[in-house]
Amino acid sequence: MSDTAPFPSVFVSHGAPTLILETSAGRDFLAGLGRKLGRPSAILAVSAHWTTRVPAVSGATAPETIHDFYGFPDELYRMRYAAPGAPALAARVAEITGAVVDPSQGLDHGAWVPLMLMYPEADIPVAQLSVMPHRSAADHIALGRLLEPLRRDGVLILASGGAVHNLREFRFGGNSAAPWATGFAGWLDRTLEAGDADAVGNWLDASPDARRAHPTDEHFLPLPVALGAAGPRPKTERLHAGFEHGSLGMHAYAFTSAQIEAGADAEADAA
Repeated sequence: MSDTAPFPSVFVSHGAPTLILETSAGRDFLAGLGRKLGRPSAILAVSAHWTTRVPAVSGATAPETIHDFYGFPDELYRMRYAAPGAPALAARVAEITGAVVDPSQGLDHGAWVPLMLMYPEADIPVAQLSVMPHRSAADHIALGRLLEPLRRDGVLILASGGAVHNLREFRFGGNSAAPWATGFAGWLDRTLEAGDADAVGNWLDASPDARRAHPTDEHFLPLPVALGAAGPRPKTERLHAGFEHGSLGMHAYAFTSAQIEAGADAEADAA
């Protein structure tokens, strides 16, 4: 990454909790993503697994590793991601968004699983932001836009959910996907490439098989936050695509602001 350009905001699909134990294309992608992005000053993780009625941000100084799943191998429960917290970042997020600071919220597996693969040294401060399933994707885009200034200060906004997330049709080990799943993922690719934030904000009506791809909203909502954080003229780079266990879309995207990044490039050329 350029030293002058802001960090992109990034959406990743975190898959099943066992992703970190498996050999898969999704795991390999996340294991290389930290090197691709570079080292941020801090990370704001937006996870599908912390849901609240109003925006909330974690202000813990040493966030615990939350094992918010059941019936998995013992090795998974022994894992810890001991990154420092980012209370100053949390305070700034609260200031610019009106979010409530939760001083004790730790990192759920939507945050720590991808972070353990991306930045295994666990030495970058992390705060976590919630999503609100009772609010629309358009509301989450608006929330993301409030976060845009953080990117210019070297903060990585890492949104973690699922491009397609239907546990009702989960097939362990299945890497092929049904037409309804690939259809929704294709719509998402095209919509993001076009920078159509309005369609993302209205995804339930604008996309094919939306409710089959996402029987509930929470795994989609981190994506509009990341999209919003790229500003009103988002530019999308698809970082990864694929399916795991039949019904988990593992697509990932980086979002930048066409206007801001173009200005940074111009400054760099002039220098």
